[in-house]
Amino acid sequence: MKVTEIVGFKRANLGRQAAQELRAEGMVPGILYGGEEQVSFYAPAYLFRPLIFTTEAYEVKLTIDGKSYTAILQDKQFHPVNDLLVHVDLLEITPEKIITTYIPIKLTGTAIGAKQGGKLVQTLRKLRVKGPAKAIPNFVNLDVTNLGLGKAIKVKAIELPDLTILDSEANPVASVTIPRALRGTLQAS
Repeated sequence: MKVTEIVGFKRANLGRQAAQELRAEGMVPGILYGGEEQVSFYAPAYLFRPLIFTTEAYEVKLTIDGKSYTAILQDKQFHPVNDLLVHVDLLEITPEKIITTYIPIKLTGTAIGAKQGGKLVQTLRKLRVKGPAKAIPNFVNLDVTNLGLGKAIKVKAIELPDLTILDSEANPVASVTIPRALRGTLQAS
């Protein structure tokens, strides 16, 4: 996993009013759980950009009032109107701790079916996995070069050592659809 650093401060006052005041100052309230203690904190909103607006899995080096933690983003909440980040949940991890998270899927290569006039469609963009934090990659590379017209690659074709894939094996990850113009010519031949 890639690493990003966030420096935050322990929250003295909890509750909605205190959280709204923090947000007005450009801060994002959050909670760190999964360790020995649950820690309520806040940090500047701009520090969360690389973590939120990415297609890759990140490990967070979180420093709260001088104490360091290692965590992953578990949940995020946005304002319903202006889409500003309003709250984050971070899960504290250790290299051996078993965690459940999402890994982005990146397609590589040009599908044979796409060269024949089909359209490559990626239906699953993130893969839900469970395993030790040290075994979780930045992303899953999936080669679609041999994918023909009307064919699909399913979750069961993905192999990740030391990880358990939680998505259904029958779910398609990528497929090549046949355009309407080609359907008639393929049936005639």
